[in-house]
Amino acid sequence: MDTETLELFVEVVRRGSFAAVARDRELAPSSVSRAVGNLEAALGVRLLQRSTRGLSPTEAGARYAADVAPLLDGLRDAAEGVRDAGRPQGRLRIAAPLTFAQLHVVPRLPELAAAYPELAFELVMDSRLVDLVAERFDVAIRLGQPGDSELVGTRLAPMRYALVASPAYLARWGHPETPGALRDHDCLRYPIRGVGARWRFRARGDAEVQDVAIEGRFVVSSGQALRQLAEAGMGIALLPRWNVSDALREGTLEALLPSYDVTASRFDVSAWVLYPSRTHLPAKVRVFVDFLRGTLADLD
Repeated sequence: MDTETLELFVEVVRRGSFAAVARDRELAPSSVSRAVGNLEAALGVRLLQRSTRGLSPTEAGARYAADVAPLLDGLRDAAEGVRDAGRPQGRLRIAAPLTFAQLHVVPRLPELAAAYPELAFELVMDSRLVDLVAERFDVAIRLGQPGDSELVGTRLAPMRYALVASPAYLARWGHPETPGALRDHDCLRYPIRGVGARWRFRARGDAEVQDVAIEGRFVVSSGQALRQLAEAGMGIALLPRWNVSDALREGTLEALLPSYDVTASRFDVSAWVLYPSRTHLPAKVRVFVDFLRGTLADLD
């Protein structure tokens, strides 16, 4: 049996879906189903339980997938080791949040592509937390905390936030002079799971944290959309400085309460690049991580 069939089977077990694996590999679902069926026939045992509710591995299937997966990882590592004797090459599959990727990854890719002409790129811009192993990503950029102990994480840069509003909004409603004054303003909110409608403030040089309950007409799950609403005078937004640094320079937004650090969740958050925990780091991943660390070290 060939390794391609074994990889398809392991992915189907991890994803619980023929269709999801077929979509990632640009195959017909029937081709994936047929490959797994041929594997079952060759082994003489049922590996997957199929029902109208989906797929699940049988006891034998779960045990076989657990035994085969590390062998496939070892074969991939060996192949990468041989290829790494030369220049980084192959396709680098990257997952990154949409707005961050548009502003800070896409503009940097031409430089990396010029340095490594044998390297190809697939950039998936999505705020969803992808499963790197199951969905065959080489690296993922995440903002905040890594959150996955099974992955290796490299910290790119700390994330600082700014409280911003447009000159038009401030001319009409005034500047808040203290965090508590935000209760009288329209605040533009980003929905964060597990975090209520509050912003957290800490005066520079002070350890005490002040939580302020905020209200507003807009709750939007896009940082770029929040910035647009803030620039249109719809309210006060809390956004990463890397999202609004150009607007602050150009004057379309103004920073508020500059003597405070502010966040919606935690103060110690950063931009990270994550990759599967393997003993051998492919050259294409290594050069990408090193490149990001160099170009994003002073992220603002």
